Amino acid sequence: MSKKQQEQPPPGDSERFTALWDAYAGRVHSYSCRHVDQHTAQEVVSETFLVTWRRLAEVPDYPLPWLLVVARNTISNNHRTTRRHDALAEKMGRIEQTASSTPGTDVTVTDRAELLEALAALTDTEREALLLTAWDGLTATEAAHVTGCSVPTMHVRLFRARRRLHTGLASDADTPIISTTAEPRSVR
Repeated sequence: MSKKQQEQPPPGDSERFTALWDAYAGRVHSYSCRHVDQHTAQEVVSETFLVTWRRLAEVPDYPLPWLLVVARNTISNNHRTTRRHDALAEKMGRIEQTASSTPGTDVTVTDRAELLEALAALTDTEREALLLTAWDGLTATEAAHVTGCSVPTMHVRLFRARRRLHTGLASDADTPIISTTAEPRSVR
């Protein structure tokens, strides 16, 4: 069977989907507008009917409740995504503020926005490991104690963070990405 034949919907599915769209798209849109802004509501309708198309065989004979559940789940996913994005933006704002006001920290990157973008791409654990050692001046052992992980785990987090930061910045390999002026201390 060719790829073109695989993409063709079974006979009757296109008509059923079109009938569902004609009958319920407006009601799904009205429901969505009560929960999100107009632009997002249009995206919710699109996503709802994409799910409908993919799961057309599961759509019951009276589809409105099913469609509204899909729309509600889409709205919930959208809210979660927005909250995660806002939390990350807030966290990166705090990091940027700290970077510009922390004495004794030497960030040698030509473009601060590039560094912040690369930091945002790290996982939370990698970012925390890097910031504890590079900006707070802790040793890996001290950072492991702060985060409650083992020292080998902290070394792995630091290795991964540095590697991902290095590849994310696409800078000269001889240029240090982040260095601290603090000398390593012995653990007390």
